[in-house]
Amino acid sequence: MPIDTETRYSIGDFAKAVGLTAPTLRYYETEGLIEPHRLDNGRRYYEAADINWVKFLLHLKGTGMSISELKQYVVWRAAGDTTIPERLALLKKVKGDFLVQFNEVQHHLQILNDKINWYEEKEAGVTTDQESFRAYLDRFGHHE
Repeated sequence: MPIDTETRYSIGDFAKAVGLTAPTLRYYETEGLIEPHRLDNGRRYYEAADINWVKFLLHLKGTGMSISELKQYVVWRAAGDTTIPERLALLKKVKGDFLVQFNEVQHHLQILNDKINWYEEKEAGVTTDQESFRAYLDRFGHHE
């Protein structure tokens, strides 16, 4: 859905635009991560800038940032540029934690690929029935 800077998005349309459900948006609102605008009748609406903000939050969440860390980030952001050092430190911490997880996931993927290759080589007769998976990994310098 293209972002129109003058459009007001209902919660349903906004949910589609950011790839979340309306209940998730309400939860984010309750947690203080987002603050929808309100019509005179109290009904929520969102604008293009809100789409960009939620997408950024989802990137942070995708790196493993916890809800409590997201909440702290939001508080610091609202406080202005004087909190840039705190935000920077938090983002660097999250990046470090994420890189550890990322390396673990890459290792898991390597072992998965090794196991697939081991089976494919067994099927093709390249690897003997006598060679264990452990020995196969050792042959390539990989570890479980």
